[in-house]
Amino acid sequence: MTTAALVRRPGLGRVRTARAPLYLLCLGLVGLIVLAALLAPWLAPHDPNAVELGDALAGPSGGHPLGLDSSGRDTLSRLLLGSRTSLLGPLGVVLFSTVTGVAVGTAAAWRGGWLDSLLSRGTEIVFAFPGLLLALLIVSVYGQGLVAPVIALGIAYLPYVSRLTRSLVLAERERPYVAAYRVQGHSGPQICLRHVLPNIAPVVLAQSTINFGYALIDLAGLSFLGLGVPALTPDWGQMVFDGESAIQQGYPLSAFLPCAAIVLTVVAFNVVGEQWADRIARRDDR
Repeated sequence: MTTAALVRRPGLGRVRTARAPLYLLCLGLVGLIVLAALLAPWLAPHDPNAVELGDALAGPSGGHPLGLDSSGRDTLSRLLLGSRTSLLGPLGVVLFSTVTGVAVGTAAAWRGGWLDSLLSRGTEIVFAFPGLLLALLIVSVYGQGLVAPVIALGIAYLPYVSRLTRSLVLAERERPYVAAYRVQGHSGPQICLRHVLPNIAPVVLAQSTINFGYALIDLAGLSFLGLGVPALTPDWGQMVFDGESAIQQGYPLSAFLPCAAIVLTVVAFNVVGEQWADRIARRDDR
């Protein structure tokens, strides 16, 4: 997880045209996934926790288009309802890390001096600590659930947003419009909130979109280890864990489908985020 996507690369103009169809496809896929998550309670054909043990691991049929898992639960229903939990967790991570990271990075860049040194050293310490390990420690203390992993990963992702924000605000401070507002008597917080932050928001949004995909992978990994949401809660990572035994019995579908959903979602969000970053870089070079 880096901010490399926010640096313009040589020859990017030639690649941009070829990537346009892929970007539109991924943008549509993101919209479709979000729409499916919002409408999941109405789209799901069955109760995701309804058990039909006699038909466990049954293949696709008219009543169950994607078959049943090893516990006899409808795979399509769990996939649809699982999208809500699988997207809500990363959204919480991104919101927490972005809001906190922007505040820390802006304060460090605008005030400078000892505050900049203190906040920068603090974020470097957090940056050196693996986010997944921090999540494992917090979950082991507070138990299963979505809140503890989201907070832990939000803290771990904070330095990425903070570093990016600090560099952007430092550049904005030197622009003529900031000096003009200072001469007019505007305070630092007013200039930051009304002018600086709106100017850097597109770049931060692009990076947050990329972070969303990484957070989804991390949270799915915790669920796969049995440290995420409770077992009965539909979740893509939990579905992969439940489908592990089915793979050993020669029925990979119930594990393959949530894996495919995770991969497609991560790729779609990363492509959209990188494309936004490239467009911002192109705009700034004009």
